This record gives sequence, C-alpha cells and structure tokens, in this order.
Amino acid sequence: MLNEKIICAGFGGQGVMSMGQLLAYAGMLEGRYVSWMPSYGPEMRGGTAYCCVMISEKPVGSPIITGDAGCAIVMNLPSLLKFEKCLEPGGLLLVNSSMTDEKCVRTDVNDYYIPANELARQCGNQRAANMVMLGAYLEISGAVESVNIVEAFKKVFGAKAEKHLTLNINALHCGMESVKNKSGCSQHINACDYQIPRAA
Repeated sequence: MLNEKIICAGFGGQGVMSMGQLLAYAGMLEGRYVSWMPSYGPEMRGGTAYCCVMISEKPVGSPIITGDAGCAIVMNLPSLLKFEKCLEPGGLLLVNSSMTDEKCVRTDVNDYYIPANELARQCGNQRAANMVMLGAYLEISGAVESVNIVEAFKKVFGAKAEKHLTLNINALHCGMESVKNKSGCSQHINACDYQIPRAA
C-alpha cells in the first residue's frame, strides 16, 4: 500500500518547496490523499527551507514527519546533516552532490549522490537541479507518474511558466535516466551519465 513520506530540503531558492508542491499535486491527480507542509528558516532565499510531503492511499493523520521518513531529498550539506537521521531504516536518501562532498554516515539507508547542478546545466539551466532530483526520486520510488508531475507543473506555476516547461521536462527525465539501472546503496552518479539530445 502506497504511503510515501518525503522530506525535501535545501537553501531557500533551490526549489525545495516547489518540489514538494509538484509531488503533492501529482499525487492528487492520481487520486491519492496528500499533504504538503512547508518550513522556512529566517530567509526565504539563502536561508534553510524544507517541506514534508505525504502521498497515501489512506487519509493522512498528520502532515508532520519526524523519524520515519521514507525518503529525504537534500540539496546541500546542512540539509544532509539535519535530515539523514529522520529516515527510517531502509529509507531512500538522495543527495545533490554538486553542493556537498560529504556522505551519509548511516549504513542502513539507500543513498544516491547525484550532481544535480551539473546535470541541470546540461539541460540548459542549473536552476532546474530540483527537477533533476525529483526525476531521480520518481525513477527509484515510482511514487507518482512523471506525466502527472508535468501536469502538476502547469497547474502550480501557471501560464507564465509555460516557456520553462521544456527545460523542466528535460531535467526531470535527465534525473530519471541518471539513476536508471543502478541498484544498491551508495550510488555515485556521474554528470556524463545522461546527455540531453540537442535540437538540429
């Protein structure tokens, strides 16, 4: 039974809130019960920020995730240090290795190190690093369909963001491809693992 508990964390401005919103909205499109709870540091941009997302086949009792997260998507070192301890044993940890060289100290979680900034830059803009990480999560977890993330993007960001849709779709699929056919713990993804096809 689907019962995803996800923490998305990073600096303000890295798109961690929108990652969570997209997951929650995509879950809604698939008829799931969802919750999204943001938490900001003292600054929205540059300060710490994280959100808790739940996607479930049963009603969500509380939007708060403490020590039983099934996944943590962390975009920087402070988030890694803070949230790796919130994962349940066997949980999934996705680390943006573009922003930290440090590794998870736990040995009971499945950790992936993805150079999201570099991969997003291949897609056209490193600000899409959050979509790379989101794509990696979708490929590994299968929590929601990528097509519904795309639909959620249109709803969450509206018509003004249509010009960025192709970039974000490319980044999403880049993240998915970067972890495809990789299994086990402590996977270190290389930026060259996936190349975006260029238009003629």
